[in-house]
Amino acid sequence: MLLPALEGMNALIDGISISTAPEVIHIQSSSPLTVLSSAVTGGGFRRARHILNFHVEKGYQCDDPAADLRARASQLGVNESFIGLMTAVYLHKARSAFFQADGLSAGAVVSAGVSNATCAGLTPPFSYAPGTINIILLLNARLTRGAMLNAFITATEAKCAILQARNVRTAGDDPATGTSTDTLTVAITGAGVLQQYAGPVTTIGWLIAGAVRQALDESLSAS
Repeated sequence: MLLPALEGMNALIDGISISTAPEVIHIQSSSPLTVLSSAVTGGGFRRARHILNFHVEKGYQCDDPAADLRARASQLGVNESFIGLMTAVYLHKARSAFFQADGLSAGAVVSAGVSNATCAGLTPPFSYAPGTINIILLLNARLTRGAMLNAFITATEAKCAILQARNVRTAGDDPATGTSTDTLTVAITGAGVLQQYAGPVTTIGWLIAGAVRQALDESLSAS
């Protein structure tokens, strides 16, 4: 099953498919992707064919969330390395956007909630409540590791810009820069000319920022 909100992303990048259910968004690639992620499971640099964004209840508590994610993945038949995310946001609110130019393309799949909004440098540790912005970037491109880190920065800047434009505030009434449990995953196919940079004024960076802005804004507007 594919949620209508994600329909436009399916099959836009050869070999990558997206399937959804109320409890999970499953992105699958026929070939391993090179991934940089801050995910609960599969964080850091790695190769993986599966990215899973699971819905959990707002009262979710678990001493070993990584083990829980592995068990959930196994139930889906995923018994290999994967990128595992979780969110209390209902996944029907997830949105996607796809931008392309000059032989490069960037897709963003975003599930967003801001009930746990924070402001970096002002919100004190540890303030947890359900509410997470999970951003998954699918890039039909070849990037250096440094450029993948650039992509992280560019996507984060785009996220902060949307929160600022929507005047999202923290519990302390500071301008929100995210939530305390946000994750970002950058997955690349390795196709095309090597990109040394992915800052906001590079072509790939411009595509990334546009996709994140649109998908995040639409996810926050979803009801």
